Amino acid sequence: MNERHYPHWPPQVPRHLTLPHTNLFYNAEVSAARFPDKPFIIYYGTPVTFAQFKDEAERVAGFLQHECRVKAGDRVLLYMQNSPQWIIAYYGILRANAVVVPVNPMNMGDELAHYVEDSDAATIIAPQCLFRHVEPLIGKQPGQGLEHVIVATYGDYLQRPSPVAVPEFVAAPRGRFDRDGVTAWSDVLARNLAPGPLTAGPDDLCVMPYTSGTTGRPKGCMHTHRSVMSTLLGGCVWFSSAADGVHLSVLPFFHVTGMQGGMNSVVFAGATIVVLSRWDRDAAALCMQKYRISAWQSISTMMVDFLSNPRLGDYDLSSLSGTRGGGAAMPDAIAKKLKMLTGLDYVEGYGMSETIAGTHINPPHRPKPQCLGIPVFDVDSRVIDPATLQELPQGETGEIVVNAPQVMQGYWRNPKATAEAFVELDGKRFLRTGDLGHIDEDGYFFMTDRLKRMINASGYKVWPAEVEALMYRHPAIHEVCVIGVKDEKRGETVKALVVPDVAHAGTISAQEIIDWAHGQMAAYKAPRIVEFVASLPKSGSGKILWRKLQEEDEARTAAQANAQTSAGDVA
Repeated sequence: MNERHYPHWPPQVPRHLTLPHTNLFYNAEVSAARFPDKPFIIYYGTPVTFAQFKDEAERVAGFLQHECRVKAGDRVLLYMQNSPQWIIAYYGILRANAVVVPVNPMNMGDELAHYVEDSDAATIIAPQCLFRHVEPLIGKQPGQGLEHVIVATYGDYLQRPSPVAVPEFVAAPRGRFDRDGVTAWSDVLARNLAPGPLTAGPDDLCVMPYTSGTTGRPKGCMHTHRSVMSTLLGGCVWFSSAADGVHLSVLPFFHVTGMQGGMNSVVFAGATIVVLSRWDRDAAALCMQKYRISAWQSISTMMVDFLSNPRLGDYDLSSLSGTRGGGAAMPDAIAKKLKMLTGLDYVEGYGMSETIAGTHINPPHRPKPQCLGIPVFDVDSRVIDPATLQELPQGETGEIVVNAPQVMQGYWRNPKATAEAFVELDGKRFLRTGDLGHIDEDGYFFMTDRLKRMINASGYKVWPAEVEALMYRHPAIHEVCVIGVKDEKRGETVKALVVPDVAHAGTISAQEIIDWAHGQMAAYKAPRIVEFVASLPKSGSGKILWRKLQEEDEARTAAQANAQTSAGDVA
């Protein structure tokens, strides 16, 4: 890394990170030895100590090995909401020398079947509320579909009164599942089977998160213990995480940001996490007050919802010493509101499933708004011309590429996609992120947008993320998503789908928003069409599904055109 590019590197933070030559489960062993009686997890009022966490993870590992015949390197699906079982199962799979395949709990049917078939997993750990999606995938013959299912009941870990409202699916009593190959989580623990030796090394596969599938079906990103260690340890060092910290873990663990920042880094530090299975802005604020939360990792949509809570002033948030996250740029208006309320900056970072979370993070002492940050420890990141692959000078927009220890080995059983994802520059292997951005004079990276999301309006390039950030300045806008729609004159034009703020609903027109936008940005960027909607579709990790909205609009336009053609034929 060229130090002169990063004059604002965090003080007292080394520029190189020496990674441990151990597997991830060793982190659990160390923290359990150091802090056996300390709460690691607090789940709706019930604590789980580090000693209990390690003990139960080993029992899960023993059952996986002895009863499910899980061998080193086998993939095991983990399909549930944030919960103690999610964390214990994750480390239990690792203790069995196997590979965790985290699955978005919103997936079902063919989506879930793809994970089973593509990963070639025979075992899944799932909650009782999702068992109906798992059951059809249990094979009738050995080697066909799932052979073993461990069914968890979230309510097993509700042993004390909860200070916040408990979701119905969490409080549901334990059900019965009488079927061969299906075992209740409580029975797995009661068997108390000891696992064999821990043999996984730093270069063995550890976890295989699947991409969101923006092109084709989701692909498994192969990560080793070493690559996962890189970002979990890097996060601890970058943010000076201490054992006495208390983290609010509300980002989904199946997503790499929540997995690393909200779970794995906390295991390494020996800190405490307060876990919620479902996002609830009042529950989050009450937890901050009751447990004296010091760190909260979120995404922009979550922060927008949190800060729009009219009851927020009723809670004591004074313990919060850091807020951070990524996924999408934090709108300037929201960041300013957070600063005014708490005195804190929102420290943004950037990463992908392919990099098991962050490759770029803002220096906590000098963050820039709507900024990816600077490349962290041992990361070589550049901006190149997507066509010629030539590196571009400062300030010019191109594709962001990354060479780093946290980059995946490749896509699971997909050499073609792997080859397309990488490019060689100066003898080094760089991941093509598919994200467009530029670098400023201080070495900070800024994202323009996704390579495939650009709108071409009369030959002008419009980046929806930039337009969205500007539109959030309007007080009547609660959420917004900008898409490109066909236009006879411009080729494409800009459309904004707006969720109005509750206080302004019904009091502002689409034309008023359009007129306001034209006064805030260049005419070619300003939305020509504004549509009010009740809500915007989101992924399990909380990202707005712009592609779904784009496709729905295109389908509507095509259907209208066909209807007009049919009407003309009849006439």
